[in-house]
Amino acid sequence: MSLQPFVNKKVLVLTADGRTLTGILLSCDQLTNLVLSQTIERVIRPPEDPEPSAEVSHGLYLIRGENVTLCGLVDEELDAKINWEEVRGSVIRGIKHT
Repeated sequence: MSLQPFVNKKVLVLTADGRTLTGILLSCDQLTNLVLSQTIERVIRPPEDPEPSAEVSHGLYLIRGENVTLCGLVDEELDAKINWEEVRGSVIRGIKHT
């Protein structure tokens, strides 16, 4: 499946090392290399962690295709209603290539 229909739209990307990134997809290629603008990394903390979850701004961001696990469109209206500092959840583990 091509990611071309997602260009210039807000996407969420899960990486092979377990990071969650959102941003505007500027470009992609046949190897799934992605270029995002306005990139935010969402750091979701587990319930027992006293620190709040956080959003870290990265701006323009390149993700190599071999590190992309999942890429999907974001429902921007729903996304804007969520206070990401209050969200808690299990840590997403990275994947291992064998």
